[in-house]
Amino acid sequence: MAVKDKIVFVCSECGFDSPKWSGKCPSCGYWNTMKEMKIKSPTAQKEASVLRRSASGKGIDDSRPLNLSEIETTDEVRIDMRDQELNRVLGGGLVQGSIVLMGGEPGIGKSTLTLQTVMRLSDKKVLYISGEESARQIKMRAQRLAAAEGGKTLNENLFILCETSLEKIYKIIEELKPDLVVVDSIQTISSEYAESSAGSITQVRECAASLLKFAKESGTPVILIGHITKDGSIAGPKILEHIVDSVIQFEGDQHYLYRILRPIKNRFGSTAELGIYEMRETGLKQVSNPSELLLTNSHRGMSGVTIACTIEGVRTFLIEVQALASTAVYGTPQRSSIGFDVRRMNMLLAVLEKRVGFKLGQKDVFLNIAGGIKVNDPGIDLAVISAILSSSLDIAVDRTVCMTGEVGLSGEIRPVSRIEQRIAESAKLGFERIIIPQNNMHGLKNRKFGIELIPVTRVDEAFKQLFG
Repeated sequence: MAVKDKIVFVCSECGFDSPKWSGKCPSCGYWNTMKEMKIKSPTAQKEASVLRRSASGKGIDDSRPLNLSEIETTDEVRIDMRDQELNRVLGGGLVQGSIVLMGGEPGIGKSTLTLQTVMRLSDKKVLYISGEESARQIKMRAQRLAAAEGGKTLNENLFILCETSLEKIYKIIEELKPDLVVVDSIQTISSEYAESSAGSITQVRECAASLLKFAKESGTPVILIGHITKDGSIAGPKILEHIVDSVIQFEGDQHYLYRILRPIKNRFGSTAELGIYEMRETGLKQVSNPSELLLTNSHRGMSGVTIACTIEGVRTFLIEVQALASTAVYGTPQRSSIGFDVRRMNMLLAVLEKRVGFKLGQKDVFLNIAGGIKVNDPGIDLAVISAILSSSLDIAVDRTVCMTGEVGLSGEIRPVSRIEQRIAESAKLGFERIIIPQNNMHGLKNRKFGIELIPVTRVDEAFKQLFG
């Protein structure tokens, strides 16, 4: 007698499963997130496992529990991706046997970045699996990318497979035995042992889990490309992010040139890193020094523009903060921010009004971080509040001055991390003065950086230095 598949309902946000459907998830509390999912019968699971193990070259599972002292520890073997930005985000390269999920909006450049990266790996046999494009489309893009890099010949070790069946993919992997597998995208892959359409929660979860087991059994790294939903999260169940080893978000506005590669999760490196690219017609170009591109001289002599020294991960760069404060036309003033948390901006406006005495209750305030980059560093607070006041007073800030510092609720300037790196980067780019928190001066008084240090303890002291 055949065993029937079991039906459960899984929350697409937290992965909680229940035998019955409910409008509200009992675990995370979200509404309308319980989706139907069929659990494969033991026979189907065994057949799928045989295919996967055949592709990975493994036989019968001989796993057993090991004592902690028996486990040998060695440095993780990493593959150099020939891309400094991508290597930095991955923690030094792609780890053997790892599975990486890259998510981003449609047209942001995920496929372009992945293809131009694997084209450089001429010493590795790469299998590029596409479920969205034809082989001819990929060849045309590859030729364009190769021409952009000096007319180099195409990688002879790069193999293209246009297939959506997971079982057929495993058969090709068994024959080819690649060193790296790329799946573009995970939402297009389906398994015949899961009775649902490609892109559904059942298929995405089962295919990702199967590819994870294949990567661990064979030691072959796998890169998955995934779509994102309207709210910015990766499509599919939230548990998909828990399955993989690393989750990388490819961010950026299609109307801007710059793209940000930001790790959300990384089991083999830091999540504080950041990769920056410039989108061109010939592909994505690495940006090794973002400060030179993010700073312009077109705003010289104009109010509402300040220069902030910020840190993302281990990278230090200077960026323009632009603010506009104007009389509110309607009864309720508008508060809008691009690239900066609008709630933190409202907090800084309250500090400006309560601690310094500038009334902005009847003014619209708009804030923009130049270049379309999102900044989370609290050290940009002082530049934000200075740009808003500069626009309100219509007094320009000297372009030879940059600043860094976190603003507290009492109006104090709190210390920031890695102050020496910030000062060195400011001096390198030719700034003459930098405003820093007083508490960051410990150990800096007798050192020479080629730039004048202006320590301050409160926002009103900083304003006196800027506006006199």
